[in-house]
Amino acid sequence: MTSLMTRPPRWRRPPAVPLLIALGTGLLLAACGAMPRPMAGLDRALTAAGPSRDPVLAGRWLALIAERGGRDQVQLIDVERGLPVPLPGLNRPDAQPVSVGLNAAGDRLAVVRRLDGRTELVLYRRAFQSLEPIPMQPAGVPRRVSLQADGRQFAVEVSRGGVWQVDLITVP
Repeated sequence: MTSLMTRPPRWRRPPAVPLLIALGTGLLLAACGAMPRPMAGLDRALTAAGPSRDPVLAGRWLALIAERGGRDQVQLIDVERGLPVPLPGLNRPDAQPVSVGLNAAGDRLAVVRRLDGRTELVLYRRAFQSLEPIPMQPAGVPRRVSLQADGRQFAVEVSRGGVWQVDLITVP
């Protein structure tokens, strides 16, 4: 019986040629700029603006939850221009955003937020600067939302009786 220390290795060293080809391909891709990298100007602006989380990218629009003035707010950014877009009527000082969804046109945002001790789902329409509560039927506590690209339907993660479910809701 041989001990583990004297047993010959059962693995073989990989041939050098495939290893060299893999390394060469990686270096070539890096030299060609094919590696993902941040959008320098916009990335610096977002970093300088302070903490943010839960980004949603749809078309030319970026929605996120950012800490501004000591509280979380929903922010919308036009990525092509690198500029924030005003959202009048959305960010109440007494509301805490939890999750945001965005359609590809950037004109509808679905937001899960905490307000007055309850968690609710609302739909914000930029063209009308209107905020519309979306009732959960049957009742539940929403946690995360995702808006369809055309803005006509969204998926919401909802807790009912301690069980997480996903509801698909058609936008009125």
